[in-house]
Amino acid sequence: MYLARLKRHDPRLHFVITLTEERALKQAAAADKEISAGKYRGPLHGIPWGAKDLLAVKGYRTTWGAAGFEEQRFDYDATVVERLDAAGAVLLAKLSMGALAQGDLWFGARAGGERTRNPWNQKQGSSGSSAGSASAVSAGCVGFALGTETLGSISSPVTRCGVTGLRPTFGFVPRTGAMALSWTMDKIGPICRSVEDCALVMSSIYGPDGKDRSVKDAAFNWDADFDWKTLRVGYLKSEFEAPKLAADATAEQKRDYDRRVYDLKYGVAALDALKNMGVNLIPVEMPTGYHFGDMTPLLEAEAAAAFDELTTSGRDKLLTGQMPFDWPNQFHVARFYSAVDYVQAQRARTMAMEAMAKVFNEVDVIVTPSNGAQLTATNLTGHPAIVVPNGLRGDGAPKPDSEEDGARENVGGPGTPVSLTFLGALYSDARLAALARSYQDTTSFHLMHPKLD
Repeated sequence: MYLARLKRHDPRLHFVITLTEERALKQAAAADKEISAGKYRGPLHGIPWGAKDLLAVKGYRTTWGAAGFEEQRFDYDATVVERLDAAGAVLLAKLSMGALAQGDLWFGARAGGERTRNPWNQKQGSSGSSAGSASAVSAGCVGFALGTETLGSISSPVTRCGVTGLRPTFGFVPRTGAMALSWTMDKIGPICRSVEDCALVMSSIYGPDGKDRSVKDAAFNWDADFDWKTLRVGYLKSEFEAPKLAADATAEQKRDYDRRVYDLKYGVAALDALKNMGVNLIPVEMPTGYHFGDMTPLLEAEAAAAFDELTTSGRDKLLTGQMPFDWPNQFHVARFYSAVDYVQAQRARTMAMEAMAKVFNEVDVIVTPSNGAQLTATNLTGHPAIVVPNGLRGDGAPKPDSEEDGARENVGGPGTPVSLTFLGALYSDARLAALARSYQDTTSFHLMHPKLD
């Protein structure tokens, strides 16, 4: 059924790079046999899933979504693939990703590339870079998927596609066999329909593998019955307040203001729902004086180093995206980032980590809209996040800047999802999930499904 759905909806949603059909059918037959014989491996046994196509799978190509890498193959499986195999999960497809983990535009089947689409509005991209993972889960074409995040690559597409994502603590899940973009920021996490499903997948993929030395021997003790009422819950107060509009604001700034004000009501409603659950919300703010945006060139410098040979060989011109913000140009710019600036930014980053640790000495969980400064900050500091759907925009929502099919500016608008993010202290992913699950069970937004036909 899942293979049929993938084949049926991929021509419009563009979320499959490679079907692993032969492998899947063998795994499914083995699962049937084992389960019939009473050998049940656990809750993922026999569950169909999809892998973001930066995870190596032996016998199949791993394209990184990028032109020039279409036939790349590795003779081993990524650690997370091995662990899901051991759990009995059935891999159906290598799912699309923006080229070299940027956005939702990949090499596709034609010169202009393909943009993975949002099942809620198929004229829109799914965002990225875990584009196919979020889109396929939203469309009901895999039971779950794995994505990765360096700076929003789980958070953004799960928001756009109305599903749930768990971006784990940095150093919780081994990245062995995954494409490296930023060695100090890359994280692998599950994308599912519900928080509980994310926790079940996380239970199978976390922990040291003896190869990725960033991974700590920390526990992920998922307990669906954990008493989340013992948690101190904060909220980023300023993020739930209406922004100010300057008197001389441009038309573009006014449109952005209208969108933020419209979406704000969903965040305020979330706070009300949490209060009704008995949560005592504590107002908090992000640490001040830390210019998180000024630290993001660290990512670009590491990415440029990871793809140094691509740039110096000139093969970067093969990539589909060649705009100023696309990787080919960013890799060139990063070569002018001085060693002194890199070291100073890392020193500032360490100070920011210490400041964030102080915030989480005061509260256990922070509730926030899924955008804003926290996204950059918590990716730099390695903190976990769970992003959940938080409703659909109504008919009165501001329209996108463009409604052209596949346009980058075609974002949001009536009938598209919004999300809410729960942040936690380092390695507190399991208890963070307990509160997010309770909120999800209360609101039921995760039960919404896009109309595909």
